[in-house]
Amino acid sequence: MPKSTIGKREAIASRGGGLRVWDPLVRLFHWGVVTCCTLNLFLLSPGKMAHRYAGYTALTLLGLRFVWGFVGTRHARFSDFVRGPAAVLRYLRVFAAGEAERHIGHNPAAGWMMVLLMVLLAAVGASGWMTTLDAFWGNKLLEEVHEVLANLILVLAGVHAFAAVVESWHFKENLIWSMVTGRKKA
Repeated sequence: MPKSTIGKREAIASRGGGLRVWDPLVRLFHWGVVTCCTLNLFLLSPGKMAHRYAGYTALTLLGLRFVWGFVGTRHARFSDFVRGPAAVLRYLRVFAAGEAERHIGHNPAAGWMMVLLMVLLAAVGASGWMTTLDAFWGNKLLEEVHEVLANLILVLAGVHAFAAVVESWHFKENLIWSMVTGRKKA
């Protein structure tokens, strides 16, 4: 039976259909970035203004989320979910053995996936912005770096979504829906 890291305060706050975990800003960031990346990777033409605006929107959301990672609600704070490599390896090992603790916020592996995706998003945004500058206009290497980083986000987002589905199955809880509602089961 999976263990839980639920605390007394969270149990008290669980009235009304589950624990309030993901605040509105966290959910806006998550689904806003999903939307911007989907638009830019599949629908909008590179170099066009709509592509740029979607990128600038993603960067704005990233900036807000970065600040919120220090001053936001409990599970939004980096201090709540960024753990050292030993904690990540331990979590992956016990999860593979079917004995992982249920985390109310991000588990240690998901925390590092989030950090990695945020760093990549910043790099994609910076490289995209640089392609608009006179100094880098037409620089094929920079355009290639931008595209490779964007595709890497796509791959890691797929891994992230797959892991959310696997963990949802393991803990019998719809984690994707919790990012819509902001609530997880108590």
